[in-house]
Amino acid sequence: MKVLISSEEIQQRVAELAARIVGDYAEEPITIVGVLTGSLMFLADLVRRLESPVRIGLIQASSYRGTATEPGQLEIGPELLPDLRGRHVLLLDDILDTGQTLSYLVEHVKRLEPASLKVAVLLRKMGRQITPLQPDYCGFEIPDRFVVGYGLDFNDQYRNLPFVGVLDG
Repeated sequence: MKVLISSEEIQQRVAELAARIVGDYAEEPITIVGVLTGSLMFLADLVRRLESPVRIGLIQASSYRGTATEPGQLEIGPELLPDLRGRHVLLLDDILDTGQTLSYLVEHVKRLEPASLKVAVLLRKMGRQITPLQPDYCGFEIPDRFVVGYGLDFNDQYRNLPFVGVLDG
């Protein structure tokens, strides 16, 4: 497997994103809503670097299942969300691919009446986006390749890799 983004590069960029987020929110408490399951590594590393008061919520959304390398029908699982009404919310996902999942989730969270809503992604796959969504925070722009590691999987494998790699085959 070819390493696309090393563990060191990821940690450096997460620290930079955390600094920007702290600067943007100052002392305001924020609620970070992580999209399961791919965002877990990013979520854990990011919140450890935030100096602001943080609440964590989770939502499950998936358009890749099993051995699929192309998105299928979007499925939203049970939500583990705190009350978001009047809160500053940061929706956090592992990858912005076509944009369909994140766009749907943005609209879903907006209906919950947050005070503000921003979007952060670790990766943005170039050339695949079909929905006009501009993330407020983006770790890395990557080529249109199927990637795994640092939370991203193929058939529930490779999430534990400390780097992002291009899956062979």
